[in-house]
Amino acid sequence: MLVAALPAFAGDADPLPHRDDLSMKDRARVARVLAPPADPGALEPYEEMPGGAATSRKRLNANAFSFPSANLSFSGERDFALGNGLFEKFWVSSPASTRASDGLGPLYNARSCQGCHLKDGRGFPPDAGEDAVALFLRLSVPPATEADRARLESGADLVLPEPTYGTQFQTFAVPGLSAEGRLSVRYTPKPVRLDDGTEVVLREPAYEMTDLAYGPMHSEVMISPRVAPPMIGLGLLEAIHPGDILALADPHDRDGDGISGRPSWLGETGTGTAVLGRFGWKASAPSVRAQSAGAFAGDIGISTPDVPHPYGDCTARQTACLDMPTGEQADLGESEAPDPVLELVDFYARNLAVPARRQARDPEVLAGKALFSSLGCNACHNPKFVTSRQAAQPEHRFQLIWPYSDLLLHDMGEGLADNRPAGTATGREWRTPPLWGIGLTRLVGGREAYLHDGRARTLEEAILWHGGEGQAARDSYAALVKEDRERLLRFLGSL
Repeated sequence: MLVAALPAFAGDADPLPHRDDLSMKDRARVARVLAPPADPGALEPYEEMPGGAATSRKRLNANAFSFPSANLSFSGERDFALGNGLFEKFWVSSPASTRASDGLGPLYNARSCQGCHLKDGRGFPPDAGEDAVALFLRLSVPPATEADRARLESGADLVLPEPTYGTQFQTFAVPGLSAEGRLSVRYTPKPVRLDDGTEVVLREPAYEMTDLAYGPMHSEVMISPRVAPPMIGLGLLEAIHPGDILALADPHDRDGDGISGRPSWLGETGTGTAVLGRFGWKASAPSVRAQSAGAFAGDIGISTPDVPHPYGDCTARQTACLDMPTGEQADLGESEAPDPVLELVDFYARNLAVPARRQARDPEVLAGKALFSSLGCNACHNPKFVTSRQAAQPEHRFQLIWPYSDLLLHDMGEGLADNRPAGTATGREWRTPPLWGIGLTRLVGGREAYLHDGRARTLEEAILWHGGEGQAARDSYAALVKEDRERLLRFLGSL
């Protein structure tokens, strides 16, 4: 909802000095709206519209994450539809008769954006016997020289690629070329006993890369498994004022609550300044467009104006890959996906609507909301923001939204650690994932899989994997009686 309709806050002090996009009157109004409610179990104004005026109220079905922002103009809906077609488009290897669709790979993980983001939702790890498509491995190696360390410290590079296989393990290749290898996942049961004696069996994943086609991996290779996150609400997250994110940071835990959220700073080549990362599992992308261009290059092997690499993640040691034809054609543009392709995909990704809440007024859901707050979950999963008046897209400006994330990095403990630093994120840190829409995961995807690698098959399993800064909230959940655990899960299911 537009915040302009909300009552002003009486007082002379500036409550939000970092919000340089707002007048003093608006700052007071926003401060009042964002203040925690006196009753944490009460329904708040506009809470049922988590995406503000952009919230989708369409009938819920398997396409619940694929509707456009409700406040788009007619021309915006046209661009959304065009972007949707490109998002679902299957790319083919070069050369091809469909000249505007070739350029795939030569090495790749998926043939389309939709291949990983199933119905614009989250990806899933493969079942036994399946190929891994919506789950892949990031690769990197630790610095070996002062020059390596300098590049990482300056922000010029987020990671150092594995010398032969690059920054991503790619399990598919175009005809005439060998894929980098095969990826398999093995799970070990990990029983956990809650305080009331209930046993929950978690599963701990182990990853194996076999049939390596280009020689052995570096002896110190670091891997990080990733499933594709859901796409809804990305433009609204981009519209959050950076000052609001930084205001939630407490890297030295000065308030003593055990939560030390840190911003992800990304080096900005050419300007010498750093920008705030807010997208991706480790907040390694500053914008939806940057995330999209990186996925085109790394996942599909398609070059764009922002990442002009027609060979994708192929390295200098993969000479057979570099000998393959590309899809770059001067008469169509300077890359395999020239603008307006990237522009339209970016627009589509920024305008996938967040669905309206379900059963938000249910007394059991509200009791679960109160528990969510009392257990300290709100400390990382910050419920609400008011977006910037200066957001790039008018439909995203000055909206009260409920993403349940602070977009900061948090140490989640050894159990979830990938031990692979990326940028300023350590090997134990992850960005707080937004929770809006999480209750529709099964409806959209047909099953459930949570956390960065999809290991958790239920929301309860995801909670029980929390460690580090999430350990206290996890332990408090484990100490609840069954009825209260069900209330908390019911609240999450309403988001």
